[in-house]
Amino acid sequence: MTSSLKTITCSLAATAALLAVAAVASPIPDDCKMSGFAVGCQAYTFNKFSAFEAVEKTAQAGGKIIEFYPGQKLSLEHPDLTLHHNASPETIAAIKAQLAKHGVRAVNYGVVGAKDDAEWRQIFEFAKKLDLYAITIEDVPHLDAIEKLVKEFDIRVAYHEHARQPNNPNYKLWDPNYVLSIVKDRDPRIGACADTGHWATSGLKPLECIKILKGRVISAHLKDRAEIGRQMPDSILGTGVSDISGILKELKRQKFQGNISIEYEANWDNSVPDVAQCVGFIRGWGARK
Repeated sequence: MTSSLKTITCSLAATAALLAVAAVASPIPDDCKMSGFAVGCQAYTFNKFSAFEAVEKTAQAGGKIIEFYPGQKLSLEHPDLTLHHNASPETIAAIKAQLAKHGVRAVNYGVVGAKDDAEWRQIFEFAKKLDLYAITIEDVPHLDAIEKLVKEFDIRVAYHEHARQPNNPNYKLWDPNYVLSIVKDRDPRIGACADTGHWATSGLKPLECIKILKGRVISAHLKDRAEIGRQMPDSILGTGVSDISGILKELKRQKFQGNISIEYEANWDNSVPDVAQCVGFIRGWGARK
């Protein structure tokens, strides 16, 4: 083999190695985890409050991570500002300072959409500035453009599912089999946000949905419900019929590395004690195991 051919071969090997590394985005740090999972809140749990208050309340409940959503009022001190991907450098610095103050790490952002490719780029740039693990979306038509950004920014994307809409047959994301069909041949950093509450409302058993999406669960909105097949307020984890223990066991079996966001849609004005019990259930589950 000639010297020049050896050089080309080595260069190709190095490029292949880099691409292999790029296919696996940086994990959430272990110091954000309990029972082997990164556990905290979806800020929507505290949507009656500001994003800064949501960070503080997440810490009070024992959570270590937070998933922001677009449009929440930023803080009591700045009622004219919202947490959004068009945030100024000063606002982003303030968000980071609030997270550091309370020992909470931002790992996700969504559910978020964009009007065009330029805004999708802005969303990914915002996520990179906050060092996020993933972005939660529902946009299927722009997946080609989104996949390019996933590869460029090395940030995961998770397809969220709202509940089945009987009067809108075009809404298909409620079905885990449909979500799997759109992500299975895509970059491995593209998958599902497992919303166990919406699955339950749709009449689906959350554990079975998790199994369908094996290897493609990027994140979770973990909720328990008192009943499958009907819209209901959330229950404290472990007190409903969603088999939260089985879900955690299955996620562990799948070597799930994403964030578990407790999105508690009940007792809106004073949910911290309830959310703390949800966090405690996961911590206790790990201790029992």
